[in-house]
Amino acid sequence: MSTPTPGTSITVFLNGRPIQTVEGRTILQVAREHGVHIPTLCFHEGLAPYGACRLCMVEIVRGQSRQLVASCTHPCVDGLVVLTDTPAVQRSRRITAELLLATARHVPAIRELAAQLGAGEPRFTLPEDACILCGLCVRACAEIVGVRAISLVNRGAEKRVSPPFRIASNDCIRCGTCVLVCPTGALTLADIAGPPTTRHRSESQYEAPACQLCGQAWNDLPTGTGRSQQAVQAQTGSGAR
Repeated sequence: MSTPTPGTSITVFLNGRPIQTVEGRTILQVAREHGVHIPTLCFHEGLAPYGACRLCMVEIVRGQSRQLVASCTHPCVDGLVVLTDTPAVQRSRRITAELLLATARHVPAIRELAAQLGAGEPRFTLPEDACILCGLCVRACAEIVGVRAISLVNRGAEKRVSPPFRIASNDCIRCGTCVLVCPTGALTLADIAGPPTTRHRSESQYEAPACQLCGQAWNDLPTGTGRSQQAVQAQTGSGAR
């Protein structure tokens, strides 16, 4: 049997309901189009799927076997059977929510989400940190603004969002896009306000880059102004989900 090409009409079964869609769309996209709620934190309509938060887990059925997959990255294929609210799915989401509470228990959005998923007080705690490492800020800076002023650095428990070498970067144009997409408020305009600074004192002819969306450089665009945020919203929708 030949492999369907992107755009080929297919049928998937979402919670027992046959749905017509096209090859290449993700489970999450199809579910949202048909009113089936799947929680997410790292998904944004204007960014490539990332699969970091693992809240969007669903169960797919192949014969007698079942598998949990991230719905934001898993593509639909003809005949795919998807279950979005099984005990295994609910348990996976509760565990993920509890892990988020371990560090972000002081964040209202995380507490509200955990309550919706049935997660109680976490059985363990770590130092408070509003950053949940969803990567939205890093990806928006790269994919929407086209600057790449920040990235995820280190691994494991030391993983952080940071500019290169933890030195404030001239690449940051102070557009506020990272603040706009952050789902927990870990980033604020105060974090990016002011001119770009580095630890190097020597003079430089370096020119600050411009936003690929609105064409403005940092010194032409006051921090977090509506012009930049409106441009982002126009392309990507209302923000993280």
